[in-house]
Amino acid sequence: MKTTETIGAAADAAGPLRNAHPRRIRQARWAVSAAFFANGFVVGHWAPKIPVLAARLGITESVLGALVIMFGLGALISLLAGAVLTTRYGSDRIVRWTSLMLAPALLLISLSPSLAMTALTMLWLGIFLGAMDGAMNANAVSVEKARGHAIMSSCHGFWSLGGLTGAPLGGWMLVRFGDIGHSVGVLVLTGIIVLAAQYYYLRDAKVMAIGDEADSDGWSLGKVLALLPTGAGIYILGLCAFLSFVPEGSILDWSALYLAQEHKADIAYAGYAFAAFSGTMALMRFLGDGLRERLGDARTFLISSLIASVGFAIAGLGAALPVVIGGFLVCGVGLANMVPIVFSAAGRFKGVEPAIGIGIVTAFGYSGALTAPAVLGFVAERTGLAIIFAAFAVILLATGLLSLSLRSLRE
Repeated sequence: MKTTETIGAAADAAGPLRNAHPRRIRQARWAVSAAFFANGFVVGHWAPKIPVLAARLGITESVLGALVIMFGLGALISLLAGAVLTTRYGSDRIVRWTSLMLAPALLLISLSPSLAMTALTMLWLGIFLGAMDGAMNANAVSVEKARGHAIMSSCHGFWSLGGLTGAPLGGWMLVRFGDIGHSVGVLVLTGIIVLAAQYYYLRDAKVMAIGDEADSDGWSLGKVLALLPTGAGIYILGLCAFLSFVPEGSILDWSALYLAQEHKADIAYAGYAFAAFSGTMALMRFLGDGLRERLGDARTFLISSLIASVGFAIAGLGAALPVVIGGFLVCGVGLANMVPIVFSAAGRFKGVEPAIGIGIVTAFGYSGALTAPAVLGFVAERTGLAIIFAAFAVILLATGLLSLSLRSLRE
């Protein structure tokens, strides 16, 4: 209701987008959904490839960790650089090119003959994954404005679906076809998806020139820096993204170990926590757009943070294994729509170009996902994981209260 009015008002301001043919808007909606699916699909295939890469290169966990940091640095750098490129050239162009460059990334990693080359290909993966991430979120905001209705949650649902599809399929392909065969398969499948969507992305209503094409001063540092907002609001929104990404990443990185070590779960059941979490998260993201339009972004975000807080309290304090797994399931319900809401709000933040707003907020979120595993591992050695998960209940409660100060979620 409130969200529909907000997006509708943004659409009125968007001009040409609002007048686009309904069929064109529908095509654009499915094209950007395909981009989200393809991005998640590559990430899903990357997960089972990690131990294969470590075995092929004969590297230790610490060296593998350094390679993952290269991936993360590439993603962070490209989010900010990609935001500037998206603002200059439009999100549709950047999604097109970055998706094509992402498709062969895993094959390049598989073909790397040395540790140094692998580090460079990891950087490649991070750069184009991150740049595509920011651009496709910006394009989803453009489609939201054109439709006058929310789509961001379901777009993230397609990302989750891509990951849920890619991970098990990737494991099977690695066993059946080997490292190179798997990577070639990912290149072909991802290529088919992104090529099918290439001509259907919606052009942004306004592409803000850092300088005209004929202006030789177009890429001056001053003009680039002028795009960065000076108000605190967008950075508080980024903090909300940070505080939403970290709990989500903690379940991915630590839930299986938590069940195995602190609840003595059999290895066959250790993955159930993440399965329960990711399954409910994907489902709730597909339901999220309707909830946002009924309740509004501010109320949906607050309720989601409270539900996630309850889920982490159950997961951290529960004694029986089914109760703990149920807690992670509730976490999925709560966390599902927090990040999509923050991204959507960043894309329509007043006085900030959509790509810049999304780039800043996504960079905050990625930094949380990158730093959290190491910090949580250090703390867990001293306190145990149960206390960490219980602490997230308090953190998410605080995140919900922090969101009340953000006008961008209410407007």
